[in-house]
Amino acid sequence: MEKTAPVLQDVESVDRQSGDPQESQDVSAAISDQRLRELGYKSEFRRDMSLFGVLGISFCAIGILTGMSSAFQTGLFSGGPLGLFWGWNICSLFMLLIALSLAEICSAYPTMGGLYFWVCKMKPEVPMLGFCTGWIYSIAMTFTGTSGNLSVALYLASLAEVGQGRTLSRVEIAAIAWGVNIASGIINTVGTRAIGGMSTFNLWWTLGGTLVLVVTLLVKAPVKNTAAFVFTDYENFTGWQSRGFVVLLGFLQAVYTLEGCETAAQVAEEAKRAELLAPLAVVGSIAGSWLIGLAYMLALLFSVQSIASVQGTSFAIPIAQLYYDAVGQKLTLMCLTVVALAQFMAAVTAFTASSRLFYALARDNAFPMKGRFMALNRYQAPYWGVWTSVVIGCVISCAYIGSTVAFNAILSSAAIAVMLSYLQPIIIRVFWPSTSLPDHGPFSLGRWSWPINFASFLFTVFICVLFILPTAHPTDALNMNYAVVAVGAVMLLVGACWAFWGRTRFKGPVATVRREHEKALM
Repeated sequence: MEKTAPVLQDVESVDRQSGDPQESQDVSAAISDQRLRELGYKSEFRRDMSLFGVLGISFCAIGILTGMSSAFQTGLFSGGPLGLFWGWNICSLFMLLIALSLAEICSAYPTMGGLYFWVCKMKPEVPMLGFCTGWIYSIAMTFTGTSGNLSVALYLASLAEVGQGRTLSRVEIAAIAWGVNIASGIINTVGTRAIGGMSTFNLWWTLGGTLVLVVTLLVKAPVKNTAAFVFTDYENFTGWQSRGFVVLLGFLQAVYTLEGCETAAQVAEEAKRAELLAPLAVVGSIAGSWLIGLAYMLALLFSVQSIASVQGTSFAIPIAQLYYDAVGQKLTLMCLTVVALAQFMAAVTAFTASSRLFYALARDNAFPMKGRFMALNRYQAPYWGVWTSVVIGCVISCAYIGSTVAFNAILSSAAIAVMLSYLQPIIIRVFWPSTSLPDHGPFSLGRWSWPINFASFLFTVFICVLFILPTAHPTDALNMNYAVVAVGAVMLLVGACWAFWGRTRFKGPVATVRREHEKALM
């Protein structure tokens, strides 16, 4: 590790000399900048994000209202209320363990490279591992943002169907998705303060919105289901005969909803006391989402009037049918609006993560056009990464016009790619526990570190396998789970990029502090 005496002196001088009311914040930022310089990087971003801002980023990325609403029918048709309730709690527990594993690493290495940088730092002798993790995760974040923006378009289409009785075509929905993609790009271009403010707003919107939705459903639903129905009713619309397997398929809804806690690491270089706030946000976002999601799920289960009606709906988003049956037309419009706005903020955050990751990869020679992807505008936004994400999102949205099967396969691969990206640093912590993290940050699991990492490893492998299994029987060309094909294509693309470009250029993280020092001496 590099000597830190000059940096400590800078921190002390700030502490002694500053009489400004923002003195403590300046000291916090200086401490985080010190740790970043120890890791070899010069601070390039303003540290404008507080705990609520960083926590809001993870909440945005998880999108508890949006993930639950968009994927609710998956669990409802695969195991029913029984699978939804127990699957949610089981998966939330294991996702919390994964969050604890990632938070410990994040505390030691609080940089915007996140998962990619952690793998590089913990296994520097295998640069290919870090390179592939970074590329797979950046693709996953771009696909996730694209998926979120299309979901916004589908919510808007459902609003048109419920409010005006007008069914939008796939071309119209794709056009709306284009507009939402561009809007996400504009907000991300405005920079850190706008994203931090939006993520803080989303945190309160999620809390307030959940309360409004829960109260509306429980008060207005004409028929309330019994506790026996909510906790024990089994439903199966998959065609599979194995009761256990069908319930396990319902787990996918919970995992899909809870992905995204690690996004706090993507803005670590824009947060005060990032070595503490970022890991707290990683863990806090999962813990909070577990409880908020449970309250929302129970309200949905107690209020659903007919599972068959939801299964046979003509609305663009199946959850719209559940609302329509339970609360009527006018309140359905309100509920869909609450979820749609939360979905938009979640999609914006995915592009925030992807653009920061493009910047981090370019900084370390792991991404082409280094100068452009490291360029910041006057709002401190890496705008090349932002608009690359937007363009990719618009192109993928066009696939929705031609084939929803192909589009769904592309987006399903994003969920698997995220879990595969989690798997890389966790594997290293399991099999090289003593050498992979020699210096811990302020957030440490202590003697519980290895058991938690091992449990996280087993669950992540299990979910990655579950994600690629067929979800319907008998399987045909229309209901086949093509996610395995899409994931295979992503891995082939990343492997080709390493073989023909990365292996000759990428050697691991590049210390920008040393480069700046050398320039000053010239």
